[in-house]
Amino acid sequence: MKKLFLAFGLWLCAWGSTVMAQNPADKEHNFKVAKNLETFSAIYKYLDMMYVDTLDADEVVGNGINYMLHSLDPYTVYYPEEKVKDLDLMISGKYAGIGALIRYNFALKNVVIDEPYEHMPAAEVGLKKGDIVLAIGDSTMAGKDVAYVSSRLRGDAGTTFLLTVRRPSTNKKMKIRITRRAIQLPAVPYYGVQEGGVGYLDLNSFTTDCSKDVRRAFLDMKKQGMTSLVFDLRNNGGGSLQEAINIVNMFVPKGLTLVKTVGKMERANKEYKTTVEPIDTVMPIVVLVNGETASASEITSGSLQDLDRAVVLGTRTYGKGLVQASMNLPYNASLKLTTSKYYIPSGRCIQAINYKHANGGYTEHIPDSLTHVFHTADGREVRDGGGIKPDVEVLPDSLPNIAFYLASSGRDSTEVMWNWELQYLKKHPSIGPAKTFVLSDADYEDFKQTVLKSGFKYDRESRKYLENLVKLARFEGYYEDAKPEFDALEKKLSHNLAKDLDYNRQTLKKLLTSDLVSAYYYQRGSIENSLQFDKQWKKAVEILQNPAEYRKLLQPSADRPVVKAETAVGATVDAKAKTKVK
Repeated sequence: MKKLFLAFGLWLCAWGSTVMAQNPADKEHNFKVAKNLETFSAIYKYLDMMYVDTLDADEVVGNGINYMLHSLDPYTVYYPEEKVKDLDLMISGKYAGIGALIRYNFALKNVVIDEPYEHMPAAEVGLKKGDIVLAIGDSTMAGKDVAYVSSRLRGDAGTTFLLTVRRPSTNKKMKIRITRRAIQLPAVPYYGVQEGGVGYLDLNSFTTDCSKDVRRAFLDMKKQGMTSLVFDLRNNGGGSLQEAINIVNMFVPKGLTLVKTVGKMERANKEYKTTVEPIDTVMPIVVLVNGETASASEITSGSLQDLDRAVVLGTRTYGKGLVQASMNLPYNASLKLTTSKYYIPSGRCIQAINYKHANGGYTEHIPDSLTHVFHTADGREVRDGGGIKPDVEVLPDSLPNIAFYLASSGRDSTEVMWNWELQYLKKHPSIGPAKTFVLSDADYEDFKQTVLKSGFKYDRESRKYLENLVKLARFEGYYEDAKPEFDALEKKLSHNLAKDLDYNRQTLKKLLTSDLVSAYYYQRGSIENSLQFDKQWKKAVEILQNPAEYRKLLQPSADRPVVKAETAVGATVDAKAKTKVK
């Protein structure tokens, strides 16, 4: 505790010295800062000395720090020493462990292996989807949650431990010696040239050196005869700004200013230019985006849009126009701090939310009516605020409620989908090629009957809305007059699980297909397989195979139509949605 206050006191003295050298006009602000810091220190000193119970300094001061940051923006985050590795993973995409997705199985009340990563220790020692994690070393994992098991699976690279699992297909308990190593999550989990010479490249995140992976993939596909490219940035939450610059530089000339960052301090103000000769400035490109495309992904897609170098397709992006820097703190802690806003080539900032700091902090979403018009290099209108609006809007398929309950961990206590998939894997040592595999109608019928016999239940949204409408009608006095209509509607909406399974057959087949393919062909196979169902991919291919349409989309035209698919409600079906890595 003495060390804590000594460090705080030294920092306060150093800060005070800086204050004395500042502009007199800032004296009132500086006085308020000094007053509140001194008051905070005094309050904690009295709490530590006199409070009835002994306080945990890490918890109490940590809560104070986190509450202070909570009034700012969600990207300014404090990482105490024990959590700095989480920040390192976010920046580098590297960690030391076994390389597998894990999940909690509510029926077993145990963590299980969901998907080993290809060429990683888990896959190399033979771990499979469904293996139940019983113990790590001498410590039982029975009943432990994902975070607990994950922290034990990770460790220093090169360390070896004994992992005890039970394999459901044989019911055998197995003890496996496994060595942790540095795991580099694949920035490009899949790329390949599809029919018609259309290349597909999926970028997961903007981690360190991911631009090199993109460059290698692009050149490899070009050698294979690629004549156009679909660059998939859906669900890519961003990362390194410099990596985004490097990737855009592959497709636009040297010497262009792509991004300007503007912050409070002079050192936060910087221009990022293309510095090397590009590898291709003419190949047609379509960039796929959605609501989870953020930060560096928006810099990439927005820059290519502003420079009229690519057609952006999908749904509006997240709208994160803020830049963070990592600051070292005493005692090996770190602070991820928002230091500036960024502006892409047209001059626009695409930040969708204003974070107000008065009255404890609150958010203010920028309405479309308050956004401003900017122009691309060739004169097309684009707007700031609210993310990157695609040139061609195509909504993805929605995920119906029954599928959400069946597929989401923790929603279905029977785990019927999970168990059916394990039985399928047991009966089928292999399946057809990942690119074309689809679950057969006969297998889906078997799945349907399994669900019907399992006792599976789920909340239907239509039933919830009806119940709320009945409550409102009773409150307003209309229920008795409309009771026959309500009774008829309730009868129409009566629970019919078999009907729901038939109605949502195609969506559920896609989900089952994706899960099974990933068990045989890992993540790359699951992504390749998903393209046969992906309407956004199909629309991108259609545009690329029609050069006149592609060129028209990149020309200024107030009359150019926005292409829309049917309205979708609910979560989207997405083969890239698995994110927990261990």
